Amino acid sequence: MPINMIVCCKQVPDPEAPPTVFKVTNNKMTVPPDIKPVIGQYEEFALEATLKIKDTVGGKITALSLGNNFVRDVIKKTLAVGSDELILLEDEAFEEGDSWSTANALAMAIKKIGEYDIIFCGRQSSDWDAGQVGLGIAEILGIPAVTLARKVEITDGKAKVEQVIPDGYRSVEVAFPTLITVTSELGALRYATLKGIMAAGKKQPVVWKPADIGLEPSQVGAAGRRSKLDKLFQPVKEAKCEIIEGETPAEAGANLAVILREAKLL
Repeated sequence: MPINMIVCCKQVPDPEAPPTVFKVTNNKMTVPPDIKPVIGQYEEFALEATLKIKDTVGGKITALSLGNNFVRDVIKKTLAVGSDELILLEDEAFEEGDSWSTANALAMAIKKIGEYDIIFCGRQSSDWDAGQVGLGIAEILGIPAVTLARKVEITDGKAKVEQVIPDGYRSVEVAFPTLITVTSELGALRYATLKGIMAAGKKQPVVWKPADIGLEPSQVGAAGRRSKLDKLFQPVKEAKCEIIEGETPAEAGANLAVILREAKLL
């Protein structure tokens, strides 16, 4: 039974870049131009989940992404590894949204796409790490969701999911349509083949504006936020070292013990 799948992918600043290169000014994070964007690592795990299902039972994969000023060579990686279609919600109005406005726009786009069996998302994004958008999409669409999947198989028209829990995993079976968020234990995204890269170069993504998914600019991005960012800052880490001295090693040890007791560490 071929499966219709939608995988939500996000273009983010490379999370492997040194934290010191990112700056926060006026509650906004600035990214140096030499830090290139990538597809988020958890979204890559979700993409790999769709490819494994396509390998075993067949089906169609639609990659869906929201943002602005996409780097085509980056986001078209979804096509190079095996997705059949790429849809971009691309407009200045989509910028600086919160989890709600992002989930709502993606849900409206999914409604426009129409038929689907499974929506895949990463367990969280590689930039904000909120882990809310996937479940928000499921709530808006009124479909069940399974989080933290480390393995997904299709059996008897249902998805059988191995879901990570604190002391191991459990098996969950869910009917279609459903949404599944994927964790790193599922495995890394496969490499694109030369044939896949060449085929992706010939394909053009479908681009939708807010009006194309039935929303006003005031309902998406920063204008559609339902949360307020109170303060964004880089934590200051300070450390100090105190040398405990004594006439002999034994005396130094005793002096250290006194200090630790006073600090209630002993």
